[in-house]
Amino acid sequence: MSISIKNISKTYGKQKALDDVSLEIKSGEIVGLLGPNGAGKSTLMKIISCYIPQTEGQVEVMGHNVLEEPIAVKSKIGYLPESNALYHEMYVKEYLNFVAGIFKIENKKERIAEMIELTGLQKEQHKKIGALSKGYKQRVGIAQAFIHNPDVLILDEPISGLDPNQLIEIRTLIKTIGETKTVLFSSHIMQEVEAVCDRIIIIKDGKLIADSPKSEIQKLWKNKEIIFVEFKEDVDIAKLKTINGVDKVSKDDSGKIRITVASETDIRPLIYDFAKDNSLTLIGLQSEEISLEHIFQDLTK
Repeated sequence: MSISIKNISKTYGKQKALDDVSLEIKSGEIVGLLGPNGAGKSTLMKIISCYIPQTEGQVEVMGHNVLEEPIAVKSKIGYLPESNALYHEMYVKEYLNFVAGIFKIENKKERIAEMIELTGLQKEQHKKIGALSKGYKQRVGIAQAFIHNPDVLILDEPISGLDPNQLIEIRTLIKTIGETKTVLFSSHIMQEVEAVCDRIIIIKDGKLIADSPKSEIQKLWKNKEIIFVEFKEDVDIAKLKTINGVDKVSKDDSGKIRITVASETDIRPLIYDFAKDNSLTLIGLQSEEISLEHIFQDLTK
């Protein structure tokens, strides 16, 4: 087992950032860690990486306890924090040489060359880090996290702020690394999690609320449907909830109404009847396939 977490909690004063979280991650899994801001994702990653101690519970990485054997744990982990703190005045190759020296890597020259090729930094290796785009800085961050060939790679928001081309490149890089290593990464970009991950973990208010293979999480909503409705007039949301088959109703800033249907019944004729009975002008009705984003919203709101 790469990562074993048993009943961990983390308290800051009176605030509980993590509340009795337990999970296990096997070797070779790419796991997406999701949750709203302040849910406890970064706290969990920092505990696994030995940056902060848990208040209660036990964490092991590759069989090593994070509190009793932090040096052994750190040797097994590569960590890219959300801030991606780099030395901007150092050159890319100079920085990777510095990190390789910290880990006492043999054959540093060869390993640095491998990482530059793996992360696509060939054209940028002689530039100062401060002169790189955000996408290339993220690549440098991943290179330093992976340079000592760790068994576990932990990435906190590795794809935030990247343009579409950079997203594809970093996604491909993570999938390549995940072929032989365990990868745990957090993200707010649902499409990237769907594209990259084998398994989804969702945390809310410090509690674990979902932990399943990606396909299994989607199956939980197989009998649900999302319908977006737009009326010309203002609508009483409470009345819409009385339509047979409607599970949840909400309104976005544009005035569109989002209806979650919790049955296999086609409720569109019922919405037409509702509009007629209430003298409403129906100007838009569109159904959407359930996505990870919809599931995340339903679980965390």
